[in-house]
Amino acid sequence: MANNTSKTARASVRAGQAGQGGGLSVLGEFKYLIPLNKGKHAYVRNLTTGKTVHCATDSDKFVQEMKDLAEAGHGEKIRGELDSFVDSFPGQGWDATTKRLEEAGVFGGAA
Repeated sequence: MANNTSKTARASVRAGQAGQGGGLSVLGEFKYLIPLNKGKHAYVRNLTTGKTVHCATDSDKFVQEMKDLAEAGHGEKIRGELDSFVDSFPGQGWDATTKRLEEAGVFGGAA
C-alpha cells in the first residue's frame, strides 16, 4: 500500500518522524493551529494522531479537535496560540472562537 501514497505524504511522514528523534525543532515550539480564510477556517495539527485536519472554526468538528488536544495535555499551548491570534489578527473573530471553546469546556470548564 505504500506505493499508493503521494510523494508529499511520504515526505511529510518522514519530516514528522525526524522530529521525534531530536530532529528539527524551532525553539521547542509546535504550532497546533494554522489560521485560514481570515479566521473562518483553520488547519488543526494533532500531535497525538499525526494528522492535520481542515475545519471551520465555528464547527463542532473544530471544537472536538480542540477538546481532544486539550485532554491530551495541550490546552495551555492552544490557548496561547488563540490569544496570539486575537492580537495578531484583530477583527478576524479569534476572540469569539476562543469564547466558543471556553463555553464548550475545552479549557477545563465542563467535562
